[in-house]
Amino acid sequence: MSDRLSALVPAALRPPFAAYSHGTHVPVGAEWVFTSGQLGITPEDVVPEAVEAQADLCFAAIDAILGEAGFSRADTVRINAFVTDRAHMAGYMAARDRWCAGLARLPASTLVIVSGFTRAEFKVEVEVTAARLPPG
Repeated sequence: MSDRLSALVPAALRPPFAAYSHGTHVPVGAEWVFTSGQLGITPEDVVPEAVEAQADLCFAAIDAILGEAGFSRADTVRINAFVTDRAHMAGYMAARDRWCAGLARLPASTLVIVSGFTRAEFKVEVEVTAARLPPG
């Protein structure tokens, strides 16, 4: 393995279905950030109806959390997402693909369909794991 963060997309596997990698290698010595699952809610407690709008809020919250630690979305190594219906997959994936657009290394990603969240109006929840190597 290398001494840098790297996407893992083995040629022996079917290519990923969308904008993600099958895995991410993180070498020893990396700093880590783990976010809690973020929901599509504004600071004023507004929950948009559309799943894509909720997912955009999830990713905006993740940007704020990563920024608090001096990280950016480019440091993301894994995305875990949960939606309450298959019908919500496209809206979530559109938001995720916008959030990942332009990244030099795509993170690993998992999307799971769940029966629900703490409040019925929530349709999506997203958490990320981020890592970076110290300078030098």
